[in-house]
Amino acid sequence: MKNISGAKFLLFIGMALLFILTACGNSNDEASGTNNTNNTSTTTETNNTSETDANNSNEAETNEEGNATEEEATSEKLVIGFSQVGAESEWRTANTTSIQDAITDAGHELQFSDAQQKQENQISAIRSFISQEVDAIVFSPVVETGFETVLQEAKDADIPVFLADRAVDIEDDSLWVTFLGSDFIEEGRKAAEWLVDDMADHEGDINIVELQGTVGSAPAIDRKEGFEEILADHSQFVITQSQTGDFTRTDGKEVMESFLRSDGDNIDVLYAHNDDMAIGAIQAIEEYGLTPAEDIKIIGIDAVKGAFEAMAAGKMNVTVECNPLFGPQLVELIEAHMAGEELEKRIAVEEDMYTMDQAKELLDSREY
Repeated sequence: MKNISGAKFLLFIGMALLFILTACGNSNDEASGTNNTNNTSTTTETNNTSETDANNSNEAETNEEGNATEEEATSEKLVIGFSQVGAESEWRTANTTSIQDAITDAGHELQFSDAQQKQENQISAIRSFISQEVDAIVFSPVVETGFETVLQEAKDADIPVFLADRAVDIEDDSLWVTFLGSDFIEEGRKAAEWLVDDMADHEGDINIVELQGTVGSAPAIDRKEGFEEILADHSQFVITQSQTGDFTRTDGKEVMESFLRSDGDNIDVLYAHNDDMAIGAIQAIEEYGLTPAEDIKIIGIDAVKGAFEAMAAGKMNVTVECNPLFGPQLVELIEAHMAGEELEKRIAVEEDMYTMDQAKELLDSREY
C-alpha cells in the first residue's frame, strides 16, 4: 500500500508540475505576443521616421545639388564665339584685344574670327560657331542688314547672340540678347555742336567734306545722321563732298586727295567718321600744301592715341570719344544672361570729347 500510495503521490506531483509548466508557457507566449505587437508598432514608426528622415535628407541633398547647379551655371566655363569686323583701325585693334582678354581672363574659352570687313566671312563664322555648339556668340556686324537668316539659325540652336559696338537693322529683336556699344548718333551730334560753337564768328558759308565709314555700317549711318541733325539748324554749314573711306587710314588719305584735287582751295572743314581716316587725310592735306587744323579744321571720332598725337602736334582740332575698352562689361553681361538675368536691349558706353588744348596733358594716359 505504501508503495502504491507513493507511486500515486509521485504521479500526482508530476502532473502538477506539468500543469504549472504549461501555464507558465502560455503566460510567456502571451507576454511574447504583447512584446511582438509592440515591437511591430515600434518598427513601423521607426521605419516611417527613417523614411521621413531619408526624404528630408534627399530633399536637402536635392536642394543643395540644385543650388550648386545654379551657382555652377553662373560661373561655369563658357565657350564664346567672337566674330570681329576686322583690324581696320587703332580703335578696332584695341576693341578686339579688350574683348579677347576679358573672355579668357574670366576663364572662358574663346573662338575668334576676323571677318576682314566682309559680311560673307562673318556669316560663315557665325555658322561655324553654331556647328561647334558654342554657348554664346558675340559679333560686331560689318553692316546693319542681311543677318536675319543666320541669326535665326543661332536662335533655333538656342545660342544667345550679343551685339558689340555695332547694331543690326532687323525687325525681330528677339534674334539677339542685347547691344553694348556707343551711341553713334550722339557722337555725330557732339562733333557738329563743337563745330558750330568753334566757328560761330565765321562769316559766309562753311564748306565741309565728309569721310564716311563703311557703307551700310551702323557707325557710318548714325554718325552722319547725328552730324546733319545739328547742322540742319545752321544753313551756313554745307557738306560739299561726302565719300566712304571705309574706316581705314589708307582710304582716308586717297579720298581726301580726291577732295583736294577737285576743290582744295574751298574746303574749310573735314569731318571724318573715325580718327584713322582723319590721320590719313592729314597727310594728304600736308602733301597738298595746306596746314591741317588751320587751313582746314579736322574733326575725328574714336579718340585713339594717334589722334591725341596729331592734336598735340597741332594737326587735328578735336576727337569725339568712342570707347573700345568694354570687354569686361561685355563678359559680365554674357554671364548675367546665362544666370537668368534679363538685360536691356541697348546698353551705351559712357564717352567724352577731347580738343587740341587737352592733348598733350592726356597723351601719356591714353590706353589705345
